[in-house]
Amino acid sequence: MLELAILGFLYDAPLHGYVLRRHIAALTGHVRPVAESTLYPAIKRLEKAGLLVRATEPGAVAAPRHVLRLTEEGGRELRRRLAESAQREITDENHWFTLLAFLRHLEDPAAQAAVLRRRLAFLEEPASFFYDGERPLRAEELDDPFRRGVLTIARATSRAELAWLRDTLASLDGVGR
Repeated sequence: MLELAILGFLYDAPLHGYVLRRHIAALTGHVRPVAESTLYPAIKRLEKAGLLVRATEPGAVAAPRHVLRLTEEGGRELRRRLAESAQREITDENHWFTLLAFLRHLEDPAAQAAVLRRRLAFLEEPASFFYDGERPLRAEELDDPFRRGVLTIARATSRAELAWLRDTLASLDGVGR
């Protein structure tokens, strides 16, 4: 998820590491704060793999700044990761939001639609946070108001996402005609 966010934000524009960290924190930080001890090793891995480069630019007031830029190979890798997203990136909400934030960089509407169809298929499967044996429980079946709240909120969120997915897929399918 972190590497995808790095590649995605650098696809948009070259950034200083500090600014990149702020962008990632705005996208995922409320769930998974981005520590420097995590971000900079990931940047080094991507740099070593030839997916981004670091350039030194003069600082406005202080020392020179290191600006990160995506390479052509980095752009191809981002598009590959979007098109061939792992199942976890489809099923885990936090990973999904990171993937969704950069899906526009996958320029082929059919490829975008294929990713959205995977998410749609996942959301259409019966599921719950709570079960009676193998049977998923519905909010109406729970006496616990807090667990009922979890399911009620999840249902509303899922309905909204399902509606958005169906509308967006219809739009993407219309582009290819």
